[in-house]
Amino acid sequence: MIKDYPKNYNELAKLMGELGTKIPGTMKAFNNLHKAATEEGALTTKTKELIALGIAIAVRCDGCIAFHVKDALGSGATSEEIMETIGVSVMMGGGPAVVYGCEAMEALRQFAEL
Repeated sequence: MIKDYPKNYNELAKLMGELGTKIPGTMKAFNNLHKAATEEGALTTKTKELIALGIAIAVRCDGCIAFHVKDALGSGATSEEIMETIGVSVMMGGGPAVVYGCEAMEALRQFAEL
C-alpha cells in the first residue's frame, strides 16, 4: 500500500504539536536537540538530514522518513543525493532497508511533486 507522505507529515506535525501541549518540557527539549543536531557545523545541515534519513530507513520509521525526506529537500539535497542515501541504507540494513528504501523513494516522489 502506497502511503501519502505529505499527508502523513502534516498529520504527524499536528500530533507532535498536540503532544507538545501535553508534555511541553519533553517536546521543547526534543525540538532544541533537533535544532542543535542539525545546525550547520563541520557537517552541513543537508548532510545531517541525509544521515538522519539513512537512519530512519535502517530503523524502519515511516514518520521519520517523511520528516527527513522533506527536511533533506528543504536543506538543498537533490533527488540523486537522496537516492544515494537510500543505497547506503540498503547496504547497511539489508532486505528490510530495501523495503523502507522504497518507502523513502515514494516519499521523495510525493514531496518533489508539491
